[in-house]
Amino acid sequence: MTPELECLFSFLRFPSISTDSKHTGDVRACADWLVAKLSEMGLSTQLHETARHPVVVARNEHISSRRTVLIYGHYDVQPVDPLNLWSSDPFQPEIRDGRIWARGATDNKGQMLAHVLGVEKTLRESGELPVNLIFLFEGEEEIGSPNLATFLQSHREELKCDVIAISDTGMVASGVPTLGYGLRGITCCEVILRGPKGDLHSGLFGGAVANPAAAMARLVASLHTLDGSVAVSGFYDNVRPLEKWEREMWAKVPGVSDADFLTVTGSQSTFGEPGYSSAERTWARPTAEVNGIGGGYQGEGSKTVLPAESFVKLSFRLVPDQSPEDIMKKVKAHLEAHCPCGVTMEFIPGHDGKPYVADPHSQFGIAAQAALRSSFNSEPVLIREGGSIPIVQTFRDILGVDTLLLGLALSDAQIHAPNENFPIENFEAGIRLNQALLKEIAKH
Repeated sequence: MTPELECLFSFLRFPSISTDSKHTGDVRACADWLVAKLSEMGLSTQLHETARHPVVVARNEHISSRRTVLIYGHYDVQPVDPLNLWSSDPFQPEIRDGRIWARGATDNKGQMLAHVLGVEKTLRESGELPVNLIFLFEGEEEIGSPNLATFLQSHREELKCDVIAISDTGMVASGVPTLGYGLRGITCCEVILRGPKGDLHSGLFGGAVANPAAAMARLVASLHTLDGSVAVSGFYDNVRPLEKWEREMWAKVPGVSDADFLTVTGSQSTFGEPGYSSAERTWARPTAEVNGIGGGYQGEGSKTVLPAESFVKLSFRLVPDQSPEDIMKKVKAHLEAHCPCGVTMEFIPGHDGKPYVADPHSQFGIAAQAALRSSFNSEPVLIREGGSIPIVQTFRDILGVDTLLLGLALSDAQIHAPNENFPIENFEAGIRLNQALLKEIAKH
């Protein structure tokens, strides 16, 4: 095993699950590991406390005549449940079929460590970097980065930079270098419907009082029309239309046809807002999704109860010119208007983040494309991303700069799911990409 892979394996062994308080010590230990690694490389490194998990910042010696690049990543990971679906221990990384299998392998430890090792390699070979560098790594991305905006505000001066680079997104297909120039925003909520004071015998009381589980089914169904459009009044009011050049370009991008979506997902057919391809719907159209739903008996066999309550967890992906606050108000009004009689509704807002879009043809966008081209020996494609990294728009709001989204993940990486994986060739390409990127930015 190469020293680079050994380093990644050490990083992956930390169960740095930010959402679970039982792993608070593991998150801290992972941050301490990062501090030691970055300090060993000769970077000035600090661990900053927040209200929950720490932020790690490292930098080289800054020279005023050079461009300043901030590279962001997160060292926290998602929970591993359901554990029984993993083919190997999620925190004991393995190599199989040319891939690294572990929680965090792609999201985001493998991608961010490629940048760290790229910097280490350049320092080893050249003794210095061609740019002023700031590494900013947080431990709360998987819970919505609740403390990072405050950190950015209080450290705005020392984090001044010309551009930000993030590898926490995807490639459209293996071997196809991909520059992302947009991200969907997000806003989330949970709804609880309550009926009787406790579970009831469905034979004695069914048909006499409202069933919260049945009421929830009707409420959730009201969110969409039969053709897949979102039925919330005003939901599409501020959606920025796709540009003609985007639709023409995306139609030629490999690996994202409707057939490709079916192959990757194993679904029987595509479904969603009419008039758009699957790529267009996921990259540039807003959606409403059910992330979890339940109520009543969940065990084996039958238990004929009328449940006392039911719940649903919802998320709404947003696109440029939509506001999370505005959409959440409209969603709440819709749910209140469509709540069936006989139950009461509790509405619980969740985390949110703004959508983001930038010009991929800017000077730094051109530099990123050149770096991708040389790292993969192939022409890069330009896309928006369907996922959300809320902090990206926050970076622009506070630091006033754009972000280059240099994804290294593949669509079958199983991010947030059992058997997360990362191709070794993408990890190695990420190291090359970091070296090429800093050189290209230095030219501009």
